[in-house]
Order: sequence, then structure tokens, then C-alpha cells
Amino acid sequence: MELVNRKRFMLFSGSANPELARAVAEELGVRLGRVELSRFANTEVYARPMESVRGADCFVIQSHAPEINFHIMEQLILIEALRRASAHRITAVVPFFGYARADKKVLPREPISARLISDLFLAAGADRIVSIDLHTGQIQGFFPKPLDHLTALPIVTEYLQDRLDGPTTIVSPDAGGVKRAEKYARYLGAFVAFVHKRRATQVRNRSRALTVVGAVRGRNAVIVDDMIDTAGTVVNAARLLRQKDVRSVYVAVTHPLLSEPALDRLKNAPIDEVVVTDTLPISQDAKDFDKLTRLSIAPVLAEALQAIFMDSSVSAIFLGDNN
Repeated sequence: MELVNRKRFMLFSGSANPELARAVAEELGVRLGRVELSRFANTEVYARPMESVRGADCFVIQSHAPEINFHIMEQLILIEALRRASAHRITAVVPFFGYARADKKVLPREPISARLISDLFLAAGADRIVSIDLHTGQIQGFFPKPLDHLTALPIVTEYLQDRLDGPTTIVSPDAGGVKRAEKYARYLGAFVAFVHKRRATQVRNRSRALTVVGAVRGRNAVIVDDMIDTAGTVVNAARLLRQKDVRSVYVAVTHPLLSEPALDRLKNAPIDEVVVTDTLPISQDAKDFDKLTRLSIAPVLAEALQAIFMDSSVSAIFLGDNN
């Protein structure tokens, strides 16, 4: 008897961002796997694949968008269902990783929630995690199995190269993001600066920009970060940069959380353009905001998933900048 081993690629999506999942499937030339997703009357989550996955290489894509806790549980339960259905390998594709900001203890008795989320994926049966522009790289160490850390940097910098005219400085909105700013600066041939800010440790989503460290006067300023939540940080940075007589202010981030009152702040801020990706769904009001440009991460994500399936190099896609 001759045994033939044929690998099978199957892509499943939760309910958080089906638009991105469909775009990734289209890039890969595959169809999304059929799943039943529902809630019980008491809001418990139900998820079940509607076709055989035995021996398949399964990818479950779900951004942790609001309702964040619901979407995390939906992805975990779908992974658990795939494991029990004898999937060969399960990869959790998490374009935006929930609770990533809780990656360390700042105050006594604080949880490290990002580690807890990693443990939950392991318990559910994930063999690998794929994420994009984590809040901090150290989160990779929370998961004992492979974690592929992708980046939106190539598609964002390609777009900015066509938009920026003249000398440019990449600005990190805080000292902790300087490494990210340096990567952008290498691609764009730019200077690097950062904003010295003070954050209230007892209050969420509140900070104060104090000064800019680096050369920005007379230059285009591009504020880069992993996410925009309530937009307080980037708006404060933009106002401070305008006081330094910059030529223009751009904001480039991967994850558009855009929690209230982010849109109102951005609309009234001295910002020329806000560049984001589609790792998260956004409201119709955000889509109608004329200064907001949304780039698709689907081609980059699809190429990475194909490399994982074929057991080839993921880092080669990003020239080693996905660390």
C-alpha cells in the first residue's frame, strides 16, 4: 500500500474582521472554511467548523476588536474545536493582539494580562501564533511555541515615500518607540526624534507631551506608533511639533482602535494625514474622515501564511525587520 501525504491549507475566520479575512483568502486563492458562529441566550460563545479538518493545516484569523473579550473567546473556542476535530496544525492569526499593553507590571499587584492571553492560546491548542506589530516585542517570549511577528512597515513606508517631499524626521511619540522609529527612518532615509511625555500611571489613556528631542524644524514630521486608541498621545505630539515649525505632520500607525473621542480629536488636530491599516474594522464615520488613509495588510499577511504553510522563511519577506 502506497501512502501519499498531501498537505491541506484551510483558512477560517471569526466574526471580528471578516473583510480582512476575505481579502487574505482572495490573495491566497482559497475560500474561507465554513464555520457556525453564534451566541447562547446568556451570551456564551459557540463556534464549530462545518467541514472536515482532519489532517489539515488550519489558520484561524481573528483580530481582537471590540467586543474584545468576546472575540478572544470566539477564536479560542474555534481553535479548541479544530484541535478536537484532528487538525494537523493550528495557527492563530491575530493581526491585533488584545491586552498587549499589559505586558509588564508598573504598579504593585498588577496583572500581566498579555501573558495570560498567550497561555489561553496554548491551552486551546494553538501550535503557532501570527501577529502584526505587537505593542512590545517581549510578548513573543510569553508563548513557548513559534510566534511570527509581522510588520506593516513595508506597505506604510512605500505609501509615505510617494507622499513626502523634502527632509523628513520620523517621530516616536514616546521614548519606548524609538526602535520602531529607527526602522521607519532606515526605509525613508530620515532623521529620528522622540517626544518626551509623562503618563499618569493611575489613569488609563492619559498622557502629556513635554518636549521633542531631535531635529524637526523645517522638516516633515511622521509620528509612528503601533496603535491609535483615543488619539491623545498622537494629537499632543502633533501640537508640540507644530510649535517647532515643522513643514507637515503625518501620523502612521498599524492598528486603528479609534476609541472615543479619537475621531473628534483627530479632526481638530493639526495633522495633514493619518495612515492606518485594516488590521481592525473601523466605523463608517472613520471611513468618511477625509484625512484618514487605510492601507490593506492582506497581501503581506497572505504571503506570510503561505510561507508558514510551505515551511519557508517568513523573515525573508520583511528583510529581517519583523523582530
